[in-house]
Amino acid sequence: MRQGRSPTLPRTAHAPHRLAAHLLFACVLALGFACAMTARAGVDPLPFADRAEELRFQALTKQLRCLVCQNESLNDSSAPLAADLRRDVFEQMRSGKSDEEIKTWLTARYGDFVLYDPPLRGGTWLLWFGPLLVLTAGAAGVAMTVRRRARAAVADSTRSTRPASDVEDDW
Repeated sequence: MRQGRSPTLPRTAHAPHRLAAHLLFACVLALGFACAMTARAGVDPLPFADRAEELRFQALTKQLRCLVCQNESLNDSSAPLAADLRRDVFEQMRSGKSDEEIKTWLTARYGDFVLYDPPLRGGTWLLWFGPLLVLTAGAAGVAMTVRRRARAAVADSTRSTRPASDVEDDW
C-alpha cells in the first residue's frame, strides 16, 4: 500500500451496523405494539345480565366523577381507581341497590365531589352560586369604572372652557 492513502473497507463491513439498526427498529416497533395491546386489554368487560342493566350502569357511571382525573366521568376514565369504582358500582347493582343508594354510599366514602351534580346544601352553595357571584361582582366593577370615567370626562370638559383667544394660541 502507498502511504497517505487510507484503506477502504469492503461493502460487507458495513452490514453488521445495518443489521443492528434494523434489529433495533424491529424491537422498538414490537415494544410499541405490545404496549398498545396491553393498554387495549386493560378494559375489564363486566358480565351484564342484559342490555337494560348495561344501560343503567353506563347512565350511573356518567353521573359520577373520576377521583383521579377530575374532568372525566367514571364511565370515561381509564385510571385504575376508576376501574375499581366501576367494579364496586357493578357489584352494588348486582346486589340489588338502587342508583340513589349507590350514590349515597359513594358520597359517604368520597364526599360530594364524586357527583357531577352535587346537591344544593350549605357546603355546596358556593359551588353552585359562586360563578354567578363572581360574574355579578365583575359587572358591577365595570359599571362603576365606566360611570367614574364618564363623570371625570364631564368635569374635565367644564373646567377646560376657555376664552376663544386662548384656544387659538395653543397648538
